[in-house]
Amino acid sequence: MTGTLIYRKLIVDDRNELFDEQGMRCLEFPSDYAKVRDFTKEIIASAPERFREGSLLEQQVSEIVKNAIKHGNRGDPSKNVKVRFDFRRRARLIVEDEGRGFEELDEWNAFLARRQEALFREDFDAFLHLAAWRGRNSGPDDGGNSLIAALEYWNGGMVFNAARNKVGVVRWFTGGSAIG
Repeated sequence: MTGTLIYRKLIVDDRNELFDEQGMRCLEFPSDYAKVRDFTKEIIASAPERFREGSLLEQQVSEIVKNAIKHGNRGDPSKNVKVRFDFRRRARLIVEDEGRGFEELDEWNAFLARRQEALFREDFDAFLHLAAWRGRNSGPDDGGNSLIAALEYWNGGMVFNAARNKVGVVRWFTGGSAIG
């Protein structure tokens, strides 16, 4: 084992530049799982082809919208998800739901730190025990892996507001491929 462990984590910072909405388009959708794919396609329609990386951008946008519907708005069709987006020079989104926010963000970060440390130490037994995160509000299909993948995908950052019901993300690209 060589090198230095660099921790990835979710941060909370209302004043983060990722929440600057200047120049962003905005769409608002009802909390309807049946239409997530349609909502996602509408959002990424203006993204340059090289940003799409096959269907990876679509998948990541879809996951953020689904999380806002499922965890934020608790599937309540009377609540909306607001998505601000900008695909100039990079893929950047701000997704906001009408829920109580990611109440277990600190616990999730602690879980992720333990998971990263186990992998860094090559303690695969400990790592296997940390394969999925289960919080107080987790359902049988939740495991935190989509959030781990998102933290890796959004290479320019992933930040929540203080209420934890809005997330700003950015993915930077260079030339014909993504920085990652």
